[in-house]
Amino acid sequence: MMHGARLLRAGQGLAQPLVHRAATVTLEWDVRQKSRFDCTDSQGRRVGVFLSRGTVLRGGDVLVAEDGSLVRVIAAPQAVLVITPEPRTGTPFDLTRAAYHLGNRHVPIELAPGHLKIEPDHVLAEMVRAMGLDVSRCTVPFEPESGAYGGHNHAGGHHHGAHHGHPDHAGG
Repeated sequence: MMHGARLLRAGQGLAQPLVHRAATVTLEWDVRQKSRFDCTDSQGRRVGVFLSRGTVLRGGDVLVAEDGSLVRVIAAPQAVLVITPEPRTGTPFDLTRAAYHLGNRHVPIELAPGHLKIEPDHVLAEMVRAMGLDVSRCTVPFEPESGAYGGHNHAGGHHHGAHHGHPDHAGG
């Protein structure tokens, strides 16, 4: 089994022909958000992925195996709900409001100027329809936002009472 433990975001630093020739793994979002998993690449090799906790893989990222071989990550098409403003009466603010309510439910959301994408959930679909938005089912790659503190974790040797650089929004 090949072990991929080093990550190059979007193949950063690699020549494009090298990235293009690399073996690939096509993974849905539920796998790409795990830091440890096994998969099979496009050349039929088993790949064990061992990344730092909290690391999320994105389509276009490149894993570097211990032997130096490269594996390019492809975001697999998967079922999603595409949320758009109602064509006749909707406004961009409708999407903002929906993103706010979905975010309050800690739902992974892919944001775009004219639409939102979420994983299928009939309760959430009805909620945004009740807000006057259109919801359609589609099969496309899903690349949700990382979150406000993307990559920040609290496992690093201090307790929550210690100051560590977050802004003070309480004003005092």
